[in-house]
Amino acid sequence: MKAGKLREHSETQLNDELLKLRREEFNLRMQRATGQLARTDQFGKVRKNIARIKTILNEKAES
Repeated sequence: MKAGKLREHSETQLNDELLKLRREEFNLRMQRATGQLARTDQFGKVRKNIARIKTILNEKAES
């Protein structure tokens, strides 16, 4: 997920995407806790995408 493409979305679309990523993060965390997580790299990618979206939402709120 590129930051440039995310900046084109509206705040509601970004909030929806953030909610979706937080659910995915929760599911990955549960899989990791039970030892069922096959692709450990996904957890870091989801966290970085969440950070990107939160940064863009803060930028939009300031302007």
